[in-house]
Amino acid sequence: MSDGHGPTPETPSGWSAEQPPPYSAPPASPWTAPGAQQPVPTGQTYGPPAQQPPHPPQQAPYGQAPQTPYPPHPQQQPGYGYMPPPALRPGIIPLRPLALGDILDGTIKLIRSNPKAVLGLSAVAALLASVPLAVGQAFLLDAMPSFDDPEGIAAAESQLNSISGIAGQYAGTLVSSAISFVVVTLLTGVLTRILGRAVFGGNISAGEAWQLVKGRIPALFGVVGMMAAIMIVPMIVFVLLLVAIVMNASGTGAIGWIVGLTVLFLIVYVAYYLFFRTRFAFASPAVVLEGRGPVDAMRRSWHLVTGDFWRVFGILLLTSLLVGLVASLLTFPFTLLGTMLGMLGTSSVTNTIISAVLIAVGGTLGAMLTYPFEAGVSGLLYADRRMRSEAFDLVLQTAAIEQQRQGWVHASADELWHPSNSIRS
Repeated sequence: MSDGHGPTPETPSGWSAEQPPPYSAPPASPWTAPGAQQPVPTGQTYGPPAQQPPHPPQQAPYGQAPQTPYPPHPQQQPGYGYMPPPALRPGIIPLRPLALGDILDGTIKLIRSNPKAVLGLSAVAALLASVPLAVGQAFLLDAMPSFDDPEGIAAAESQLNSISGIAGQYAGTLVSSAISFVVVTLLTGVLTRILGRAVFGGNISAGEAWQLVKGRIPALFGVVGMMAAIMIVPMIVFVLLLVAIVMNASGTGAIGWIVGLTVLFLIVYVAYYLFFRTRFAFASPAVVLEGRGPVDAMRRSWHLVTGDFWRVFGILLLTSLLVGLVASLLTFPFTLLGTMLGMLGTSSVTNTIISAVLIAVGGTLGAMLTYPFEAGVSGLLYADRRMRSEAFDLVLQTAAIEQQRQGWVHASADELWHPSNSIRS
Protein backbone atom coordinates (compact mmCIF):
# COMPACT_ATOMS: atom_id res chain seq x y z
CA MET A 1 0.00 0.00 0.00
CA SER A 2 1.14 3.55 -0.62
CA ASP A 3 0.97 6.35 1.94
CA GLY A 4 -0.11 8.80 -0.77
CA HIS A 5 3.36 10.32 -1.21
CA GLY A 6 5.19 7.65 -3.14
CA PRO A 7 4.61 6.15 -6.56
CA THR A 8 1.78 3.70 -6.92
CA PRO A 9 3.01 0.21 -7.82
CA GLU A 10 1.86 -1.18 -11.15
CA THR A 11 0.44 -4.39 -9.54
CA PRO A 12 -0.70 -5.00 -6.01
CA SER A 13 1.47 -6.94 -3.68
CA GLY A 14 1.20 -10.69 -4.05
CA TRP A 15 -0.27 -10.55 -7.55
CA SER A 16 1.34 -12.15 -10.52
CA ALA A 17 3.19 -9.88 -12.81
CA GLU A 18 1.34 -11.23 -15.86
CA GLN A 19 -2.35 -10.29 -15.68
CA PRO A 20 -5.05 -10.95 -18.30
CA PRO A 21 -6.20 -8.03 -20.44
CA PRO A 22 -9.10 -5.94 -19.13
CA TYR A 23 -12.64 -6.97 -19.90
CA SER A 24 -13.84 -5.83 -23.35
CA ALA A 25 -15.75 -7.04 -26.35
CA PRO A 26 -14.52 -10.03 -28.25
CA PRO A 27 -12.22 -9.42 -31.19
CA ALA A 28 -13.91 -8.40 -34.47
CA SER A 29 -14.51 -11.12 -36.97
CA PRO A 30 -14.17 -10.58 -40.67
CA TRP A 31 -17.26 -12.72 -41.16
CA THR A 32 -20.48 -10.98 -40.19
CA ALA A 33 -24.01 -11.97 -41.08
CA PRO A 34 -25.90 -9.59 -43.36
CA GLY A 35 -27.84 -7.01 -41.34
CA ALA A 36 -26.02 -7.92 -38.13
CA GLN A 37 -24.42 -5.29 -36.01
CA GLN A 38 -20.72 -4.93 -36.47
CA PRO A 39 -18.96 -5.96 -33.24
CA VAL A 40 -16.96 -3.44 -31.42
CA PRO A 41 -13.22 -3.95 -31.97
CA THR A 42 -11.03 -5.07 -29.16
CA GLY A 43 -9.95 -2.36 -26.85
CA GLN A 44 -13.03 -0.20 -27.41
CA THR A 45 -15.96 0.11 -25.09
CA TYR A 46 -19.60 -0.03 -26.04
CA GLY A 47 -21.43 3.21 -26.74
CA PRO A 48 -21.09 6.09 -29.21
CA PRO A 49 -17.58 6.74 -30.45
CA ALA A 50 -15.75 9.44 -28.67
CA GLN A 51 -15.44 12.70 -30.60
CA GLN A 52 -12.03 13.69 -31.69
CA PRO A 53 -10.89 16.94 -30.19
CA PRO A 54 -10.82 19.76 -32.71
CA HIS A 55 -7.54 20.63 -34.26
CA PRO A 56 -5.92 23.51 -32.54
CA PRO A 57 -5.86 26.72 -34.57
CA GLN A 58 -2.76 27.13 -36.63
CA GLN A 59 -0.49 29.97 -35.72
CA ALA A 60 -0.83 32.67 -38.38
CA PRO A 61 2.24 34.53 -39.61
CA TYR A 62 2.93 37.89 -38.16
CA GLY A 63 0.64 40.61 -39.52
CA GLN A 64 -2.16 38.26 -40.63
CA ALA A 65 -5.40 37.42 -38.91
CA PRO A 66 -5.43 33.98 -37.29
CA GLN A 67 -7.36 31.27 -39.10
CA THR A 68 -9.95 29.41 -37.12
CA PRO A 69 -11.73 26.15 -37.98
CA TYR A 70 -15.12 27.84 -37.54
CA PRO A 71 -17.09 28.86 -40.67
CA PRO A 72 -17.65 32.56 -41.31
CA HIS A 73 -20.82 34.21 -40.05
CA PRO A 74 -23.67 34.34 -42.57
CA GLN A 75 -24.39 37.70 -44.20
CA GLN A 76 -26.79 39.70 -42.08
CA GLN A 77 -30.04 41.02 -43.51
CA PRO A 78 -30.37 44.81 -43.87
CA GLY A 79 -31.84 46.27 -40.72
CA TYR A 80 -33.42 49.54 -39.76
CA GLY A 81 -32.18 52.49 -41.79
CA TYR A 82 -31.17 50.39 -44.81
CA MET A 83 -31.44 52.39 -48.04
CA PRO A 84 -32.52 50.38 -51.10
CA PRO A 85 -30.69 50.95 -54.37
CA PRO A 86 -32.01 53.89 -56.43
CA ALA A 87 -34.72 53.17 -58.99
CA LEU A 88 -33.98 53.14 -62.69
CA ARG A 89 -34.19 56.67 -64.09
CA PRO A 90 -33.62 56.87 -67.84
CA GLY A 91 -35.53 60.13 -68.27
CA ILE A 92 -37.21 62.88 -66.28
CA ILE A 93 -38.58 60.69 -63.46
CA PRO A 94 -37.53 57.54 -61.57
CA LEU A 95 -39.52 54.53 -62.75
CA ARG A 96 -41.31 53.91 -59.45
CA PRO A 97 -44.31 55.44 -57.66
CA LEU A 98 -43.65 59.18 -57.44
CA ALA A 99 -43.58 61.55 -54.50
CA LEU A 100 -44.53 65.22 -54.73
CA GLY A 101 -40.88 66.22 -55.16
CA ASP A 102 -40.45 63.73 -58.02
CA ILE A 103 -43.47 65.17 -59.83
CA LEU A 104 -42.36 68.80 -59.51
CA ASP A 105 -38.76 67.93 -60.35
CA GLY A 106 -39.87 65.86 -63.34
CA THR A 107 -41.96 68.75 -64.65
CA ILE A 108 -39.01 71.12 -64.43
CA LYS A 109 -36.81 68.53 -66.17
CA LEU A 110 -39.44 68.19 -68.90
CA ILE A 111 -39.17 71.92 -69.63
CA ARG A 112 -35.37 71.94 -69.43
CA SER A 113 -34.86 68.79 -71.50
CA ASN A 114 -36.87 70.08 -74.47
CA PRO A 115 -37.17 73.87 -74.10
CA LYS A 116 -37.71 74.64 -77.78
CA ALA A 117 -40.76 72.43 -78.10
CA VAL A 118 -42.24 73.01 -74.64
CA LEU A 119 -41.62 76.73 -74.12
CA GLY A 120 -41.95 77.60 -77.81
CA LEU A 121 -45.40 76.05 -78.13
CA SER A 122 -46.47 77.47 -74.76
CA ALA A 123 -45.36 80.96 -75.80
CA VAL A 124 -47.35 80.78 -79.05
CA ALA A 125 -50.45 79.54 -77.22
CA ALA A 126 -50.10 82.16 -74.49
CA LEU A 127 -49.62 84.96 -77.01
CA LEU A 128 -52.70 83.96 -78.99
CA ALA A 129 -54.78 83.92 -75.80
CA SER A 130 -53.34 87.12 -74.33
CA VAL A 131 -53.53 89.48 -77.33
CA PRO A 132 -57.37 89.84 -77.49
CA LEU A 133 -57.56 90.39 -73.74
CA ALA A 134 -54.75 92.95 -73.84
CA VAL A 135 -56.35 94.85 -76.72
CA GLY A 136 -59.71 94.94 -74.96
CA GLN A 137 -58.18 96.22 -71.72
CA ALA A 138 -56.08 98.80 -73.54
CA PHE A 139 -59.08 100.26 -75.39
CA LEU A 140 -61.11 100.25 -72.17
CA LEU A 141 -58.37 102.19 -70.37
CA ASP A 142 -58.02 104.55 -73.32
CA ALA A 143 -61.73 105.34 -73.15
CA MET A 144 -61.49 106.30 -69.50
CA PRO A 145 -61.08 110.05 -68.87
CA SER A 146 -58.38 111.74 -66.87
CA PHE A 147 -58.85 112.00 -63.10
CA ASP A 148 -59.01 115.82 -63.20
CA ASP A 149 -61.97 115.94 -65.61
CA PRO A 150 -65.27 115.54 -63.64
CA GLU A 151 -67.46 115.91 -66.72
CA GLY A 152 -65.48 113.20 -68.51
CA ILE A 153 -65.80 110.86 -65.54
CA ALA A 154 -69.57 111.24 -65.51
CA ALA A 155 -69.75 110.59 -69.25
CA ALA A 156 -67.53 107.52 -68.92
CA GLU A 157 -69.68 106.10 -66.13
CA SER A 158 -72.77 106.53 -68.27
CA GLN A 159 -71.07 104.79 -71.19
CA LEU A 160 -69.80 101.87 -69.11
CA ASN A 161 -73.25 101.31 -67.63
CA SER A 162 -74.84 101.07 -71.07
CA ILE A 163 -75.26 97.81 -72.96
CA SER A 164 -72.66 98.73 -75.56
CA GLY A 165 -70.22 99.71 -72.85
CA ILE A 166 -70.62 96.38 -71.09
CA ALA A 167 -70.21 94.50 -74.37
CA GLY A 168 -67.07 96.46 -75.22
CA GLN A 169 -65.71 95.91 -71.75
CA TYR A 170 -66.03 92.11 -71.85
CA ALA A 171 -65.56 91.47 -75.58
CA GLY A 172 -61.82 91.03 -75.21
CA THR A 173 -62.26 88.64 -72.32
CA LEU A 174 -64.77 86.52 -74.23
CA VAL A 175 -62.61 86.35 -77.35
CA SER A 176 -59.54 85.55 -75.27
CA SER A 177 -61.40 82.77 -73.45
CA ALA A 178 -62.55 81.23 -76.74
CA ILE A 179 -59.05 81.29 -78.20
CA SER A 180 -57.59 79.97 -74.96
CA PHE A 181 -60.07 77.08 -75.08
CA VAL A 182 -58.73 76.00 -78.47
CA VAL A 183 -55.00 76.57 -78.06
CA VAL A 184 -54.75 75.16 -74.53
CA THR A 185 -56.52 71.99 -75.67
CA LEU A 186 -54.07 71.55 -78.54
CA LEU A 187 -51.10 72.44 -76.34
CA THR A 188 -52.08 69.91 -73.66
CA GLY A 189 -52.17 67.13 -76.23
CA VAL A 190 -48.79 68.01 -77.73
CA LEU A 191 -47.10 68.44 -74.33
CA THR A 192 -48.52 65.13 -73.12
CA ARG A 193 -46.99 63.35 -76.10
CA ILE A 194 -43.62 65.01 -75.46
CA LEU A 195 -43.84 63.96 -71.81
CA GLY A 196 -44.63 60.36 -72.76
CA ARG A 197 -41.34 60.13 -74.64
CA ALA A 198 -39.34 62.13 -72.07
CA VAL A 199 -40.08 59.54 -69.37
CA PHE A 200 -37.70 57.21 -71.24
CA GLY A 201 -35.14 59.93 -71.90
CA GLY A 202 -36.16 60.61 -75.49
CA ASN A 203 -36.76 64.00 -77.13
CA ILE A 204 -39.08 64.79 -80.02
CA SER A 205 -39.62 68.04 -81.85
CA ALA A 206 -42.82 70.04 -81.86
CA GLY A 207 -43.53 68.94 -85.44
CA GLU A 208 -43.12 65.26 -84.61
CA ALA A 209 -45.34 65.63 -81.55
CA TRP A 210 -48.00 67.35 -83.64
CA GLN A 211 -47.96 64.54 -86.21
CA LEU A 212 -48.56 62.04 -83.40
CA VAL A 213 -51.31 64.08 -81.76
CA LYS A 214 -53.32 65.53 -84.64
CA GLY A 215 -55.40 62.36 -84.98
CA ARG A 216 -56.50 62.72 -81.34
CA ILE A 217 -57.60 66.37 -81.61
CA PRO A 218 -61.35 65.63 -82.03
CA ALA A 219 -61.32 63.43 -78.93
CA LEU A 220 -59.47 66.15 -76.99
CA PHE A 221 -62.06 68.74 -77.94
CA GLY A 222 -64.75 66.27 -76.95
CA VAL A 223 -63.26 65.95 -73.46
CA VAL A 224 -62.89 69.71 -73.03
CA GLY A 225 -66.42 70.30 -74.36
CA MET A 226 -67.89 67.80 -71.90
CA MET A 227 -65.93 69.39 -69.06
CA ALA A 228 -67.20 72.83 -70.08
CA ALA A 229 -70.78 71.55 -70.10
CA ILE A 230 -70.34 70.05 -66.62
CA MET A 231 -69.06 73.37 -65.30
CA ILE A 232 -71.54 75.65 -67.11
CA VAL A 233 -74.81 73.81 -66.42
CA PRO A 234 -74.93 74.71 -62.68
CA MET A 235 -74.30 78.38 -63.55
CA ILE A 236 -77.17 78.39 -66.04
CA VAL A 237 -79.49 76.85 -63.46
CA PHE A 238 -78.44 79.45 -60.90
CA VAL A 239 -79.01 82.36 -63.27
CA LEU A 240 -82.48 81.05 -64.14
CA LEU A 241 -83.25 80.77 -60.43
CA LEU A 242 -82.19 84.37 -59.83
CA VAL A 243 -84.33 85.58 -62.73
CA ALA A 244 -87.35 83.74 -61.29
CA ILE A 245 -86.74 85.32 -57.86
CA VAL A 246 -86.46 88.83 -59.35
CA MET A 247 -89.66 88.40 -61.38
CA ASN A 248 -91.72 87.03 -58.47
CA ALA A 249 -90.41 89.21 -55.63
CA SER A 250 -89.69 92.87 -55.15
CA GLY A 251 -88.18 95.20 -52.63
CA THR A 252 -85.72 94.40 -49.88
CA GLY A 253 -86.77 90.76 -49.66
CA ALA A 254 -85.67 90.03 -53.23
CA ILE A 255 -82.27 91.64 -52.66
CA GLY A 256 -81.74 89.59 -49.51
CA TRP A 257 -82.62 86.36 -51.32
CA ILE A 258 -80.29 87.20 -54.21
CA VAL A 259 -77.34 87.99 -51.94
CA GLY A 260 -77.85 84.90 -49.79
CA LEU A 261 -78.25 82.54 -52.72
CA THR A 262 -75.24 84.05 -54.47
CA VAL A 263 -72.95 83.47 -51.48
CA LEU A 264 -74.28 79.92 -51.01
CA PHE A 265 -73.91 79.18 -54.71
CA LEU A 266 -70.30 80.37 -54.81
CA ILE A 267 -69.34 78.13 -51.87
CA VAL A 268 -71.07 75.08 -53.34
CA TYR A 269 -69.83 75.78 -56.86
CA VAL A 270 -66.18 76.00 -55.79
CA ALA A 271 -66.44 72.56 -54.17
CA TYR A 272 -68.30 71.26 -57.25
CA TYR A 273 -65.66 72.62 -59.61
CA LEU A 274 -62.71 71.23 -57.63
CA PHE A 275 -64.34 67.80 -57.33
CA PHE A 276 -64.95 67.31 -61.05
CA ARG A 277 -61.69 69.01 -61.98
CA THR A 278 -59.84 66.42 -59.91
CA ARG A 279 -61.92 63.47 -61.09
CA PHE A 280 -61.33 64.23 -64.78
CA ALA A 281 -57.73 65.46 -64.48
CA PHE A 282 -56.37 62.43 -66.38
CA ALA A 283 -58.85 62.48 -69.26
CA SER A 284 -56.50 64.32 -71.65
CA PRO A 285 -53.51 61.99 -71.00
CA ALA A 286 -55.83 59.01 -71.51
CA VAL A 287 -56.93 60.43 -74.88
CA VAL A 288 -53.40 61.15 -76.12
CA LEU A 289 -51.39 58.27 -74.65
CA GLU A 290 -53.99 55.49 -74.57
CA GLY A 291 -55.97 56.42 -77.69
CA ARG A 292 -59.37 56.49 -75.94
CA GLY A 293 -62.52 58.34 -76.92
CA PRO A 294 -63.92 61.26 -74.88
CA VAL A 295 -66.42 59.32 -72.75
CA ASP A 296 -64.06 56.38 -72.24
CA ALA A 297 -61.22 58.75 -71.31
CA MET A 298 -63.32 60.48 -68.67
CA ARG A 299 -64.39 57.11 -67.28
CA ARG A 300 -60.74 56.06 -67.24
CA SER A 301 -59.74 59.20 -65.34
CA TRP A 302 -62.49 58.64 -62.78
CA HIS A 303 -61.25 55.07 -62.23
CA LEU A 304 -57.61 56.11 -61.81
CA VAL A 305 -58.42 58.83 -59.28
CA THR A 306 -60.59 56.48 -57.21
CA GLY A 307 -58.73 55.41 -54.08
CA ASP A 308 -56.33 58.37 -54.08
CA PHE A 309 -58.66 61.35 -54.56
CA TRP A 310 -57.31 63.57 -51.78
CA ARG A 311 -53.68 63.13 -52.79
CA VAL A 312 -54.42 63.97 -56.42
CA PHE A 313 -56.59 66.90 -55.32
CA GLY A 314 -53.89 68.26 -53.00
CA ILE A 315 -51.10 68.05 -55.59
CA LEU A 316 -53.21 69.71 -58.30
CA LEU A 317 -54.34 72.46 -55.93
CA LEU A 318 -50.81 73.09 -54.67
CA THR A 319 -49.52 73.23 -58.24
CA SER A 320 -52.18 75.75 -59.23
CA LEU A 321 -51.34 77.96 -56.25
CA LEU A 322 -47.58 77.83 -56.88
CA VAL A 323 -47.86 78.45 -60.60
CA GLY A 324 -50.45 81.19 -60.08
CA LEU A 325 -48.19 82.96 -57.60
CA VAL A 326 -45.14 82.84 -59.87
CA ALA A 327 -47.19 83.86 -62.92
CA SER A 328 -48.64 86.81 -61.00
CA LEU A 329 -45.16 87.98 -60.04
CA LEU A 330 -44.11 87.87 -63.70
CA THR A 331 -47.28 89.51 -65.00
CA PHE A 332 -47.78 92.22 -62.39
CA PRO A 333 -45.03 94.71 -63.48
CA PHE A 334 -46.14 94.72 -67.13
CA THR A 335 -49.84 94.89 -66.31
CA LEU A 336 -49.31 97.69 -63.80
CA LEU A 337 -47.18 99.72 -66.20
CA GLY A 338 -49.63 99.24 -69.06
CA THR A 339 -52.59 100.17 -66.86
CA MET A 340 -50.90 103.32 -65.55
CA LEU A 341 -49.88 104.34 -69.06
CA GLY A 342 -53.42 103.89 -70.30
CA MET A 343 -55.04 105.76 -67.41
CA LEU A 344 -52.56 108.58 -66.81
CA GLY A 345 -51.35 109.27 -70.32
CA THR A 346 -53.11 111.33 -72.93
CA SER A 347 -55.57 109.57 -75.20
CA SER A 348 -53.62 108.60 -78.29
CA VAL A 349 -53.07 105.66 -80.57
CA THR A 350 -49.47 105.36 -79.39
CA ASN A 351 -50.48 105.05 -75.76
CA THR A 352 -53.09 102.45 -76.65
CA ILE A 353 -50.60 100.35 -78.61
CA ILE A 354 -47.88 100.51 -75.95
CA SER A 355 -50.39 99.66 -73.21
CA ALA A 356 -51.70 96.68 -75.20
CA VAL A 357 -48.18 95.42 -75.87
CA LEU A 358 -47.18 95.63 -72.19
CA ILE A 359 -50.32 93.84 -71.03
CA ALA A 360 -49.87 91.18 -73.72
CA VAL A 361 -46.22 90.61 -72.75
CA GLY A 362 -47.16 90.18 -69.11
CA GLY A 363 -49.98 87.76 -69.90
CA THR A 364 -47.74 85.77 -72.26
CA LEU A 365 -44.97 85.39 -69.68
CA GLY A 366 -47.41 84.21 -67.03
CA ALA A 367 -49.25 81.75 -69.28
CA MET A 368 -46.01 80.48 -70.83
CA LEU A 369 -45.11 79.14 -67.39
CA THR A 370 -48.62 78.09 -66.34
CA TYR A 371 -49.53 75.98 -69.37
CA PRO A 372 -46.55 73.55 -69.49
CA PHE A 373 -46.24 73.23 -65.72
CA GLU A 374 -49.88 72.29 -65.17
CA ALA A 375 -49.84 69.93 -68.16
CA GLY A 376 -46.60 68.31 -66.90
CA VAL A 377 -47.90 67.78 -63.37
CA SER A 378 -51.14 66.32 -64.68
CA GLY A 379 -49.26 63.92 -66.99
CA LEU A 380 -46.84 62.76 -64.29
CA LEU A 381 -49.67 62.29 -61.79
CA TYR A 382 -51.36 60.12 -64.40
CA ALA A 383 -48.19 58.01 -64.71
CA ASP A 384 -47.91 57.80 -60.92
CA ARG A 385 -51.47 56.55 -60.52
CA ARG A 386 -50.89 53.84 -63.12
CA MET A 387 -47.73 52.76 -61.31
CA ARG A 388 -49.55 52.52 -58.00
CA SER A 389 -52.75 50.85 -59.21
CA GLU A 390 -51.53 48.76 -62.16
CA ALA A 391 -47.84 48.05 -61.39
CA PHE A 392 -47.05 50.03 -64.54
CA ASP A 393 -43.57 50.82 -63.24
CA LEU A 394 -42.53 47.21 -63.99
CA VAL A 395 -43.57 47.67 -67.62
CA LEU A 396 -41.63 50.92 -67.86
CA GLN A 397 -38.53 49.43 -66.20
CA THR A 398 -38.48 46.44 -68.55
CA ALA A 399 -38.79 48.69 -71.59
CA ALA A 400 -36.16 51.11 -70.28
CA ILE A 401 -33.63 48.31 -69.73
CA GLU A 402 -34.18 47.08 -73.29
CA GLN A 403 -33.80 50.58 -74.69
CA GLN A 404 -30.61 51.13 -72.72
CA ARG A 405 -29.26 47.88 -74.15
CA GLN A 406 -30.05 49.11 -77.66
CA GLY A 407 -28.62 52.55 -76.88
CA TRP A 408 -31.54 54.69 -78.06
CA VAL A 409 -35.24 55.38 -77.43
CA HIS A 410 -37.38 53.90 -80.18
CA ALA A 411 -40.70 55.40 -81.26
CA SER A 412 -42.39 52.18 -80.18
CA ALA A 413 -42.04 53.43 -76.59
CA ASP A 414 -45.22 55.42 -77.19
CA GLU A 415 -47.16 52.15 -77.45
CA LEU A 416 -46.20 51.15 -73.92
CA TRP A 417 -48.75 53.59 -72.51
CA HIS A 418 -51.60 51.53 -73.93
CA PRO A 419 -53.57 49.91 -71.10
CA SER A 420 -53.05 46.43 -72.56
CA ASN A 421 -49.44 46.63 -71.32
CA SER A 422 -50.48 47.04 -67.68
CA ILE A 423 -49.99 44.08 -65.36
CA ARG A 424 -53.30 44.74 -63.63
CA SER A 425 -56.22 46.62 -65.09
